[in-house]
Amino acid sequence: MSTMVTSPPDRQTPPRPEPAKAARRRRSGAARRAAVGALYATPTAVMVGLFFVVPLLLVGWMSLHRWPLLGQPTLNLPDNYTGIADNTLVRSAVWFTLKYTVVMTVLLFVVAFGLALLVQHRRPGVGFFRTAFFLPMTVGFASASLLFLGLLSDEIGPVNDLLSAVGLIDGYVSWTSGSPDTALGSAVLLVLWRFAGFNMLILLTGLQAIPPEVYEAARIDGASRWQTFRRITLPLMRSSIALVLTLMVTGSLLAFDQFWILTRGGPDNSTTSLVMVIYREAFVRLDLGSAAGISVALLAVLLVFNIIQLGVLRRRSH
Repeated sequence: MSTMVTSPPDRQTPPRPEPAKAARRRRSGAARRAAVGALYATPTAVMVGLFFVVPLLLVGWMSLHRWPLLGQPTLNLPDNYTGIADNTLVRSAVWFTLKYTVVMTVLLFVVAFGLALLVQHRRPGVGFFRTAFFLPMTVGFASASLLFLGLLSDEIGPVNDLLSAVGLIDGYVSWTSGSPDTALGSAVLLVLWRFAGFNMLILLTGLQAIPPEVYEAARIDGASRWQTFRRITLPLMRSSIALVLTLMVTGSLLAFDQFWILTRGGPDNSTTSLVMVIYREAFVRLDLGSAAGISVALLAVLLVFNIIQLGVLRRRSH
């Protein structure tokens, strides 16, 4: 008769408490890493504080005062803000800036997206076209504006001669100051030439991030090109589209160089943007307080737009 001998169950040894010296060493290492990270971030924080935060606070303080370029500032709250609605030039500039923003955003997005779709796939010569489309971005905006001013000049520019030679126009046209429509069209053409390639590059990055397997599955399911574009490409590019739309709208609302150099706000202030009004208030009328008030109002509009844009993007992403 055999007897079975059962061994007692294994008892787990309770973990020994961590030595105090090791805990202190771990805390010291974490504090050292935090100090090193703060040290690396200090130069950037100083630059941001000096060149962004301090000027922003100063502009807000100036908007509460009557602040002549020469003289002692005096508190006049809220005259700088209430005077915005009474300024006829501001009202016309607001309307023009909104119209320009809508036109520019739609045209620039369509052109940039079209270029991105055109050079999306690898084929012979596509690298050349990608470079050619992006190349205008390497030219400074002020330099590009001066270039277009010379090309469109009715005295020395070649555009009038070329269009007259092919019979598209009869006589000379003042593209930058002849009429509000031609002046606006000149600025729109300049911005399209200058920024279409940059926005194309952002959209092209979004297009190339879409897995090819998704398109292959849609093709097997019998989806047409339009259905593939509407149901796959656009939804998966939501982040890239939101980024370029934010850049386009913000850049259009802050437009200055193209109008200051090409049209000088003319004819008859028909192409005067909000930033041009700020410039005139500050450096022509020498009223820095009024210019600061308009700047703060424009900043508030930009903040509201960006908050709405990011909120919509976040909800759709979830």
